[in-house]
Amino acid sequence: MRLPTIFVFHATLQSISNSTIKSFVLLLCLSSIFYSLHTQAQIPSVTKQSFNAKLDRSKIQLGSVHAAVVDIEQQGTLYSKNADITVPIASITKLMTAVVVLESNQPLNEYIVVNKRQNQSNKNAYSRIRLESKLSRGNLLRLALMSSENLSATVLASNYSGGHKQFIKAMNQKAKELEMHNTQFVDANGLSPKNISTAADLARLATAASTYQQIRMYSTTPTYTANFKNPRYRLGYSNTNPLVHRDNWNILITKTGYIHEAGRCLVMVANIEGRSIAFVLLNSFGKRTPIGDAGRVKRWLTTGSSGPIIGAALKYEQEKLKQL
Repeated sequence: MRLPTIFVFHATLQSISNSTIKSFVLLLCLSSIFYSLHTQAQIPSVTKQSFNAKLDRSKIQLGSVHAAVVDIEQQGTLYSKNADITVPIASITKLMTAVVVLESNQPLNEYIVVNKRQNQSNKNAYSRIRLESKLSRGNLLRLALMSSENLSATVLASNYSGGHKQFIKAMNQKAKELEMHNTQFVDANGLSPKNISTAADLARLATAASTYQQIRMYSTTPTYTANFKNPRYRLGYSNTNPLVHRDNWNILITKTGYIHEAGRCLVMVANIEGRSIAFVLLNSFGKRTPIGDAGRVKRWLTTGSSGPIIGAALKYEQEKLKQL
C-alpha cells in the first residue's frame, strides 16, 4: 500500500540527522506535495474539456432534416442542423403536456373519466380506450409519454383546472418561461400541424423535462398494462422508442412523434460517457431513421465518426432540404 506523501515526508525527516540535509529534504517534500495538489486540482477541467475537444462536425451525417445535440451539463450545443427553422413537431408536444400536468400539482392517483367530448377533440385520433372508463391521472400521463396515447393527452388537458383552453394557455406560457421563442401549441396531443417549434427550442424543453422524476420514469417504461375501471378491463402498451429495451443505452427521457406534416421525430435525453446529452431529431424518413440517427449521434460522440446513412433516408433528407 502506498503511504500518503505527508507520512513519507515525516518518516524521512526522522531518519536524517544532519540539519542541512533535513532542510533540503523538507524543501523537496514540500515541493512534491504542492505539485501533487496542483495536479489533482487540474484533473476535472481537463476531463470536461476532452469530451468536446475530439468532436469534428464534418464527421457526423444524419438523415433527420432538423437536429440539435446539446450537452446539458455544460449548456453547450455540440451539433446543430437547421435547428432554428420552425416546423410541426407532432407528439413531441406531449413532453410539454407532461410538464404542465406535473406543475399543476393535481393528484396523480385521481381517477379520471374518459368521456365522448374528449374523444371528439380530433377526428384523426385513434384510441383503444373505452369511453366512460376510468384511469388514474398518473397512468394516463404514462400512456401519453411511453406509447403516445393521444386520447390520454386530451383527457389530461380537459381535466385541467379551467379546462382545455386554460391548459393550452399554460403550455404556451411555460414555453415562454423556457425561452422557447419559436414555439406554439394549439393542442395537447400533437395531432395538429399547428403545434410548431424548432430543434433548438425542443432541446430546451428536453432539458427541462428531464428534471421531472415522473417524466423520466413514465417515458422510459418499456411495457405497461393499464387496469381500467368502469368497466374493468386491461390494455397492454409498449414504448414507441425501441432503444429503451437495449442495455447499451441509458435513456433518461424519450418521446417519439409522427404526423405527415412533421415526419418521424425523436427527442430524448441519454447518459453518454457520464454526460446528460439532449438529442433532438426532427423530420426523418421511416420509423427506423430517427432511431438510427440516435445511434449515429452516440457513435460520433464516443468514437468521433457517425458512420453513413442509408440511401432512402439520405434521398428524403436531400429532397426536404431543397424545400427549405
